[in-house]
Parts: sequence; C-alpha cells; structure tokens
Amino acid sequence: MKGDRKTTNRSADELSPREIVGELDKYIVGQKKAKRAVAVALRNRIRRLKLDPEIREDIAPKNILMIGPTGVGKTEIARRLARLAGSPFVKVEATKYTEVGYVGRDVESMIRDLMAAGVQMVKQEMQEAVTAEAESRAEEVLLDLLLPGKKKKAANPASPVIRPMGTFSLNPGDSGGGPSLIGTAIQVGIPVRRDQDNAGAAAAPAAEPEDPAGTDAADAGPSDSTREKFRAMLREGKLEGRTVEIMVNQNPQFPGFGSLGGGMEEIESNLSVIMGAMGGSKKKKVVTVKRAREILIAEESEKLIDRDRMSDEARQRVEEMGIVFIDEIDKIAVKGDRGGGHDVSREGVQRDILPIVEGATVNTKWGPVNTDHILFIAAGAFNISKPSDLIPELQGRFPLRVELDSLGKDEFLRILTEPKNALTKQYRDLLGTEGVEIEFQPDAIDRLAALAAEVNSRLENIGARRLHTIMEALLEELSFEAPDIAPAKMPITEAYVNERLADLVTDQDLGRYIL
Repeated sequence: MKGDRKTTNRSADELSPREIVGELDKYIVGQKKAKRAVAVALRNRIRRLKLDPEIREDIAPKNILMIGPTGVGKTEIARRLARLAGSPFVKVEATKYTEVGYVGRDVESMIRDLMAAGVQMVKQEMQEAVTAEAESRAEEVLLDLLLPGKKKKAANPASPVIRPMGTFSLNPGDSGGGPSLIGTAIQVGIPVRRDQDNAGAAAAPAAEPEDPAGTDAADAGPSDSTREKFRAMLREGKLEGRTVEIMVNQNPQFPGFGSLGGGMEEIESNLSVIMGAMGGSKKKKVVTVKRAREILIAEESEKLIDRDRMSDEARQRVEEMGIVFIDEIDKIAVKGDRGGGHDVSREGVQRDILPIVEGATVNTKWGPVNTDHILFIAAGAFNISKPSDLIPELQGRFPLRVELDSLGKDEFLRILTEPKNALTKQYRDLLGTEGVEIEFQPDAIDRLAALAAEVNSRLENIGARRLHTIMEALLEELSFEAPDIAPAKMPITEAYVNERLADLVTDQDLGRYIL
C-alpha cells in the first residue's frame, strides 16, 4: 500500500476529475454524485495552487455536506480522497465537542489534530529520505557497543585547569567608611599534553621514540580489521541474537488533560514541548542487536531531521491541502423549536465551528495554523433532523450538498466482488494464512447480497456494515476450526450459506445480528 500511495502522489496533480472518480471506484461502489463532487473539489484545489498569489488568496474551498444513511461510504470517500491527494486528513465526530464554557473538547482541537497528522506525514517522508544515513550511523554505534575495547578514542581537548591565587579586598570609597568587596583571584589555563610538546618538537631526533602516533598506528591495524569483520557479520545478520546495553531516551508522560477543556490541551502541549527541549531522561536497556538497530535508526533519524523545516512544511501542507471530515453533524442540528438546554449546547457547538470553517487562526505547538483554505467535508444521516435545522451561517459555509444513495442487493453484490479490498478477498487471504483455501461460488455471493439487503429492509439500515455481520456468522465455525483442519480446500456454495445462516433466514427475531 505504501508503494501505491507514492505512485499516486506523484501523479495526483495530473489526475483529471474523471480519473479521480476512477481511482475512488476501485474501493467504493456507487455514489457517483458524491465522487464527482469531491473530485471537482480536489481538482479546484490543484488549479488554485497554479494561480498568482494575489488571486489565489481570494479563492476559498467549496466545502461539501454529504447526506445519507450510515454505511454507504461517506467516510471512506473522504479518506480515500485524502490518501489519493497525499493530503493531511483527520476524521472527527461533531458530538465530541462542546460549547465554550462546558467541560469537553473545544472545536479548535480538530485543527490541532490535523496539524499533528500533517507533522507525522512530513516527518515520515523526511525519515525515509535520511534512512541510508541513519542506518550507517546506527551501524557504527552498534559496532562500538559490540567492540567497546576497539572504539577509537576521540581527540578531545584537555579540560581547563583552575587554580586559586589568593584573596583580595576592594574598598570603592576613599574614606574607610564604605563597604568593602572581597574576592578570590584564580588562574585559568589549558594544560599542554606531553605528546603535543613532542609533536611540536619534530625537528629534534630524541622526540621520535616518544611519539605516540606510531603506537596508535600499530594498534589501528588489528582494531580496524576486527571492526570490519564484525561489520560484515552484522550486515549478514549473524549477530542478531546477541544482546547489547544501550541508553534510550525516556520522554516524560503526562496525564491526558483533553477531557478538561481546550485550555488543558494547550497546557499539555506546552509541557510536552518544554520537557522535549530538556531532553527527557535516559535509562539503560538490554536488548538484542536486532531491536537495538531499530531503536538506534529511529534516534539517528530524529537527529538528522530539520525540525523547523518539518514544522514549516507541515503547516503549509495543512493550510493548502488539509481535509477535515466532520461526521455526525446532524446530531448537533437543532430540531423544531429552539428550546431546551441540550439544543442550546448543540447550537453553541455550531457557533464555535462556524469561525473555524469560515477561516481563523488556531494556535498549535507547531505554530499558528490558518484555516482559510482547509477543505471541510461534513456528513450526517439527517434521518431525524434536516440540513435546514443547522444555523443559517453554517449552512452557507457548505454550499455543495450531495445525497448518497441507500445500498441494495446489486450494490452489495458489487461490494463483495469488485473493490480491491472486497470482503470475500479479505476472508480468503485471512484463512489462507492457516492453510485453508476457500472459494466463494457466484451463487453463494448472490445469496449473501440478498440476505444483507433483506435484513437491512426489516431492521435498521446500516448499509454495507451489514455484510460484516453476515460474513462473520457465515465463517465463524470455519475460522475457529481452521488450524485443526488445515490444509484443506473449502468451496462456499449457496447450500453452505443457507445451512450456516438458517436461523437468519427463518428467525423473525434478528436482534442478535445487529452490530
């Protein structure tokens, strides 16, 4: 998947809206209207970046409001779009936020979460760029740990010498009545090493036998030879099981303050930054060479990364290409009359979200982030409330509205077979790891799709999530017995589906099949 993401990112700027829809079709079935809307929104962001800076600042993103039942692909469309464009992405629940003055998360935390995602994305890219250098440095440290006696001595300068020279008194006043100052005189000097004196007297014949350079040169041969032998063994993996003692950084952990409000979140971030700057504490740890290499590569990668550049690039990427998906926005809509304490709180959350969507500057521990050009995609079922129940100002910030279709038997049939991550492929690969090969017959897949549609029509419509329930019920026994019957080959036929799901077909009380 990582390679696919890199390949997609390189050509994301050249993808047309039609090609973007084609990429989304690989993972999401149906919902053409929603796919077209997000494809145009993504393409407009790419077009905007090609304009002159003066015009670019005046073009705001067209935020999208998705309306449709649960399980039809609203979140997946936004997540796949962000992955396709290589954009920082965060999914938040509107019900997790509270109005200012109430205990809970403040709406600005969604931008802080988005910035954290952007920093992590840029950091990973920078670490991949310095992997070779980090591995080389980690290898040298490992060799020093494996050969402590062969470690080359660094030519550190000698420590300065401080000697007391006596005390003195100073009376600033001419008369004897003023206060006196008493101090101590010291002599500070850097001692000269004997080998440096000898090296300086290179013209004297007597200095040659005392020159330690010859001794170091004689010892360097065996030391380097042994080091190179261990280097070869290290690269061949012959020392993976050995244990070494390393010093690892132990960053202090603070209790989560997020539940106490936005102010506490900011305090938590500031404490983490301060303690990170102080370096935290270190402790000794005995690990295998294999594990030590992983730890050392991570530490060396951290040292090689330019953190200022990382923060600047992440902030720019968040501001220009960031995507925030606000789910369950219908749960904070005010229904009918505007009375009641809970309605007031929900309307207050809408008022707090409004400036973030309109464009504001949010302080994060990586610096201020401007939200003018962040794309916001809101989604909700709106089965109880209506989009018109949102406050008018917030409605105006989501000018594009798309309705997603409910899923029926035909869509379930396609979901089970067409996408790259189809459920039938997932279960086939999972059981294949145990040596059990399963093959879904076309009539069995057709029967599964029909059952999912029937249950959704008789109970709550939870969309494609119903397929997970039915597939687990179908393969529960086979998954349990797979290690005992392997190797085996098991065809999944319509008769097998009817046998395993007989209760689902005949029992009218389907409550236990609800997720």
